[in-house]
Amino acid sequence: MSQKSNLNKSPIPSGEFIKVEGKQLKLNDQPYIFMGTNMWYAANLAAEGYQDRLIKELDQLNELGIKNIRILGASEGSGSFRINKSFQPEVGVYDDDLLKALDYVLAELRKRGMYAVIYLNNFWEWSGGMAQYVSWSTGKSFPKPILDEKDRPAFMEYSARFYSIPSAMQAFREYASMLIKRTNSITGVPYRDDPTIMSWQLANEPRPGRLEDTQPNKASYLGWIRDTANLIKELDPNHLVSTGSEGLVGSGLSDEIFLSAHELVEIDYLTFHLWAYNWGWFDPKDEEGTFPVAINKAMDYLEQHYALANTLNKPLTLEEFGFLRDLKDYNPESSTNWRDKYFSEILMLVYDNALKSGPMSGSNFWAWGGMGSPSKLDYLWKPGVEYIGDPPHEPQGFYSVFSSDSSTLAVLGKYAKMCM
Repeated sequence: MSQKSNLNKSPIPSGEFIKVEGKQLKLNDQPYIFMGTNMWYAANLAAEGYQDRLIKELDQLNELGIKNIRILGASEGSGSFRINKSFQPEVGVYDDDLLKALDYVLAELRKRGMYAVIYLNNFWEWSGGMAQYVSWSTGKSFPKPILDEKDRPAFMEYSARFYSIPSAMQAFREYASMLIKRTNSITGVPYRDDPTIMSWQLANEPRPGRLEDTQPNKASYLGWIRDTANLIKELDPNHLVSTGSEGLVGSGLSDEIFLSAHELVEIDYLTFHLWAYNWGWFDPKDEEGTFPVAINKAMDYLEQHYALANTLNKPLTLEEFGFLRDLKDYNPESSTNWRDKYFSEILMLVYDNALKSGPMSGSNFWAWGGMGSPSKLDYLWKPGVEYIGDPPHEPQGFYSVFSSDSSTLAVLGKYAKMCM
């Protein structure tokens, strides 16, 4: 890496780990309520020549009070509609440059008093994830990326095979163990001793598979969660562990599955995601007519998860939620009136619960696009295109919040200040 961190100015003294006490996250014995974002590509930025952009964007987020960053700590293989550079390009082969880039990201977060949630796997294809482990273990071709909804069921069935293939799960365990036991090459601090990391997360949106796979895959899915959480706690008793679950939508709409995945003592808090457009609650062709529907359904989904967290007496975080630009335009120069209204409504509900000692502890909006810019020819991912918040299989500009989105940033900043 070309730049060095000055850790003498670190505002995170050694030992200040985020903990759990009942339904609250705690830092220094005080409630830890945060505003955060998803910047899954942070290590790739640092590894692929964009350190200056990374520094400027972390400074901007920090100034806004957005101090909790959910990032990708694992990626596998290569292929179309996947990120350029992966942590594990071949099974058992790890990319040292990208690992050092993750070191760099953690060092820079530490300097700013910011925290990271690091996920170790992915149910979806854009970073390789479970499907790549299945492909490596079975010798079968990686499935077609989800570029259209008709591709989704076949991919989900394929990816969920991961939970029942011992060699696939073992390859994952070896990578996860390596990362958790790693020592930061810049700070000299072992990851397990670094309070910059808030939580190790099992995966991005793990689920039993398709809706019809929920019960058949229940035992293997929950068994993988249990075994992985146990492994992480054995290697690193200092940090929190979370699932990365999408919530009920990622649990076959089953309270039982969701609660079973989170009741384990090794799982410290509950996670859920919220997708009004993806789940058919909002129609950009009828923004005014469907916006109230989206808000009402979102409120119901929030309340369901508040109740589930109360049942387990554990904290809860909304770690993904996003909304379209007006008229589903991908151009960063287009307006964001409906997104700003949506963010205002959702964040009001989230932080009202958090500040009244409910189980809500914070949120991470999806996703930070920063100073990046999508290709305006077709808004499709291509190798070499600047990273923004939208993964490679999605239209670029779909959900990204850019550094220039002043009205959205004003909304986020307002609620971030409530957490400070």
